[in-house]
Amino acid sequence: MTFQNASVAGPDRRRWIALAVVLTASFMDLVDATIVNIAIPSIQEDTGASFSAIQWITAGYALAFAVGLITGGRLGDIYGRKRVFLLGMGGFTVASLLCGVAADPAMLVGSRVLQGAMAALMVPQVLSIIHVTFPAEERGKVFGMFGAVAGLGAVSGPMIGALLTEWDLFGLAWRPIFLINLPVGIAGLILGRRFISESTAPDALRLDLRGVLLATTGLLMLLYPITMGHENDWPAWGFVSMAASLPVFAAFVAYQRRKRRMDGSPLVELSLFRVKSFAAGIGVQLAFSTGLGIFFLVWTLYMQLGLGWSALHAGLTGIPFSLACSVAAGMSVQALTPRFGRKVLHGGAVTMMAGALLYLAASDRYGTEIATWQMALPLALLGAGMGLIFAPLTNAVLSGVPRQHAGSASGLINTTNQLGMALGLGLVSVVFFGAMDEPTGPREVGPAFAGAFENAMWWVIAILGVVYALLFALPKRNPAEPEPGPEAGPEPVADGEPKELVGV
Repeated sequence: MTFQNASVAGPDRRRWIALAVVLTASFMDLVDATIVNIAIPSIQEDTGASFSAIQWITAGYALAFAVGLITGGRLGDIYGRKRVFLLGMGGFTVASLLCGVAADPAMLVGSRVLQGAMAALMVPQVLSIIHVTFPAEERGKVFGMFGAVAGLGAVSGPMIGALLTEWDLFGLAWRPIFLINLPVGIAGLILGRRFISESTAPDALRLDLRGVLLATTGLLMLLYPITMGHENDWPAWGFVSMAASLPVFAAFVAYQRRKRRMDGSPLVELSLFRVKSFAAGIGVQLAFSTGLGIFFLVWTLYMQLGLGWSALHAGLTGIPFSLACSVAAGMSVQALTPRFGRKVLHGGAVTMMAGALLYLAASDRYGTEIATWQMALPLALLGAGMGLIFAPLTNAVLSGVPRQHAGSASGLINTTNQLGMALGLGLVSVVFFGAMDEPTGPREVGPAFAGAFENAMWWVIAILGVVYALLFALPKRNPAEPEPGPEAGPEPVADGEPKELVGV
């Protein structure tokens, strides 16, 4: 069964089921990236994990995910986005099972690394599948849904983890936070195989193994010291590694140019950076993700360690953020961006800064006696601002990307997000722990955390100011149709037919 071009005849309605499958996969990844943090005390008590092992349970996922994203996007271009997506989802489901039955910390760490690697295969295909499945006139609405799901997933992970851990289902303690992925993953595999349409890049591409090695080495040399620096008291080798990553990245860029001339199959399509909307959007995303990396971690530490709230209390406090983010993301692309263009993203940055300033004022006024309801308005503003930025930003970044490079572009977008988050987490040791007065007694713990939280929030506000300035580099309005872009070619070939969409 062949789907007709959306601009000529209405595409098959089954594409909305395919959208639900890939959005569910994206939600699973976002939840799993944060769900573990809330269950760390239970994991440590049950398995006897050392502090270093606990670090690797969270860092191993992030590192494997970040270093594999670009490669995952390119594999989808070469071997088929549907095929690689289903492979990643299946592997992610198996890794979740291994995490849930882990007998010791070593097995849990290894399973988390595998889970991150499988997410790196699965996640880049989400934006690629959306990009090639929906015509330009529908993509705004679809990216609004994507932004709403992403916003919900980013903040609901701790709440879901808190509920599952506190319920202690079947006496399994923390294990259901991973086992819950099994029915979702199995259903996704069944529906995805039936409803997702296959697509590949039109040219005969080959996997760039040398490029994979250079990119992975460079990212590890940069991200490993950032992730583990605070744990090791920022040793000299970490700074040497980060500095040495720069020539590795330079060698990667030079080789990618050579690879383009040799056989036209580079790992990263550098010509994408000649598309203004893509290059500018990548810069915005890096800064924005850095600010989010700082905020989410210090916010959790502030509530649980500083204010002494339970995991469930802290998780429920984030509901205004989650709801506001989801609503704003849906509205931003469907109703606001078509009318106001880039002003929506600027409005989102200003709204987030206003929320952060209100949070600062509330923390300063009420101190450790602050209540959940006094955080509600600041969190709602922060969530609404995030929703106004996240969804239209994704659309803006991809608006001028040629379809045959959708996988490479998607991998770069997700890698940039992960890199920004890693940078933000690394900065936490400076802007939060570095600003904390050493408490000398139990009564001083709360004020010390509150003071450090307020210092970190000023950093978040400053980064949002940088985001506001960088947004001027984006086009005022997204084009109704994708720009041809550099080296644009025909529509992607699916199953050998030069159609836009081919059914399964």
